[in-house]
Amino acid sequence: MPAEWTIAFLLGLLSSTHCLGMCGGIAGALTFSLSPEVRARPRRLMAFNLTYNAGRISSYLLAGALVAGGAGMLSSAVGATNRPLMALLGATFLVAVGLYIAGWFPRFARIEAVGRPLWQRLEPLGRRLLPVRRLYQAYGFGLVWGWLPCGLVYSALVYSLTTEDAWRGALFMLFFGLGTMPMLFTVGVMASGAAARLRTPAVRRLAGLIIIVLAPVPLMLTHWGGP
Repeated sequence: MPAEWTIAFLLGLLSSTHCLGMCGGIAGALTFSLSPEVRARPRRLMAFNLTYNAGRISSYLLAGALVAGGAGMLSSAVGATNRPLMALLGATFLVAVGLYIAGWFPRFARIEAVGRPLWQRLEPLGRRLLPVRRLYQAYGFGLVWGWLPCGLVYSALVYSLTTEDAWRGALFMLFFGLGTMPMLFTVGVMASGAAARLRTPAVRRLAGLIIIVLAPVPLMLTHWGGP
């Protein structure tokens, strides 16, 4: 499982070079919506940004548990599982993500349409929490934010599904979320100036290529009898 966690963290870290466009904008907007008193106090500003992200990652963790647990229950119900096939599915999605981040597979973004109906129901709940004035509001907004349609989050969920275990799926999404933290937290605290430098084509291509190189790892773990 440590290898899975490493893949998850790196996937989150590298994919956030792309996510800065959408989620970075949200993080920056949330920061500027805070009261001047909060923004003038670095510790308070950091506390709010950490709480936003804690809520977001909590939603990732829940989604991973539901998806992977559901896959495990289905496999048990039919009395069969095919781990090599599931590992191949996970590796295929990692390649697709790498190509997408590098800018060579823009059609991958169409997967985001899957979550739009749910988001249309949840978005009004998030709006009710604005403007954020308390930490519990920040956590609640983060919970809603975590369900924002995102092809990269969905790809991580597909990989978590291949574990066919609620606990492992939740942990995979936890580490994926932790991987997204450094960049989104930095943008939230230091505004969006850093985002433009991290979203250059060269940086995105490098991040995409690294993910593609990581893609065969699930297959190798399965072949070698890894967990």
